[in-house]
Amino acid sequence: MIFDVLTLFPAMFATPMEESILGRAIRNELLALNVYNLRDWAEGKHRQADDAPFGGGDGMVMKPEPVGRALSALKEKAPKSQVLLMTPQGQPFNQTHAKRLAQEEGLIFLCGRYAGFDERIRQTMVDEEFSIGDFVLTGGELPAMVMIDAISRHLPGVLGNTSSAETDSFADGLLEFPQYTRPADYLGLKVPDVLLSGDHGKIACWRREQQLERTFNRRPDLLETAELNEQDLKKINELRSKAQSI
Repeated sequence: MIFDVLTLFPAMFATPMEESILGRAIRNELLALNVYNLRDWAEGKHRQADDAPFGGGDGMVMKPEPVGRALSALKEKAPKSQVLLMTPQGQPFNQTHAKRLAQEEGLIFLCGRYAGFDERIRQTMVDEEFSIGDFVLTGGELPAMVMIDAISRHLPGVLGNTSSAETDSFADGLLEFPQYTRPADYLGLKVPDVLLSGDHGKIACWRREQQLERTFNRRPDLLETAELNEQDLKKINELRSKAQSI
């Protein structure tokens, strides 16, 4: 997988992308991350990549010419790469998107700044637009890092334990079950007995029930699209009845 990033501030990607799991994956050549300065494709003495908006208004708008030249150059090297625009107006990024995008040969992240992009960039140069939440950041760099991290977890070999991504929150449409480690008793708070029983069948049932209960209490909206079996639905109905009786 090749991740290409177009940004006015390439130094932002240096340290975060060199650490932990992502850094190891890059060093082991499981993925490649190339960060480019968009000004390298801008013209003029000052390499200006933005300009004042037509019609007036605050802020500056990213110009189409340098973006177009940059994307053409990257597409020559990786013609099948998908161009992703980071914008608050984009579709909300989620785990399903992460798994799907991990199947692509390459991804190009277009990071905006200031008042946003010239609309013609959206119209002619972008495959998909993404947002990481209903809030506004100073630029698209942090959303790009978040997406790269989430997508990379689904690439073969990136995680030391191949089943880790399968048990993450949202992996099956539900939140993850509670996790415990040593000590078994911390300040009077004890690990549930079932986890110490060695009975893997009972542990699996407990974890599934905990997933359902935690999702019901914290993110009930996820239950509308999660794949639930008859036992799951029975547990959800019990939780609903209990909530209504309180």
